[in-house]
Amino acid sequence: MHSLWKCDWRRLHGLRSRAEGSIEEFVDGHRGRRCRYRGLAKTHVQHVLTALAINVERLSLQEPADGPYRPRPPTAFQQYLDKRGLPRPLWWRQGN
Repeated sequence: MHSLWKCDWRRLHGLRSRAEGSIEEFVDGHRGRRCRYRGLAKTHVQHVLTALAINVERLSLQEPADGPYRPRPPTAFQQYLDKRGLPRPLWWRQGN
């Protein structure tokens, strides 16, 4: 029972840390703490446009699918586990 709770906590904390990182990027990286315009509708438009700009910026930083990036080869420990049919331990942000 205790390990099930621990896995749920890790999964939820991983999701929360990603969301909080996005909020922090909006607030600190794109001056999201103060709005330039008055009124709810104008504020909403500014937030939507800023979110679009953040997504475009993130997409521009991604490697192309046919690019030179290759995943890292498995470590000696991972090869050891694979050879013996043992499950690999997951990093806590991966969930599951």
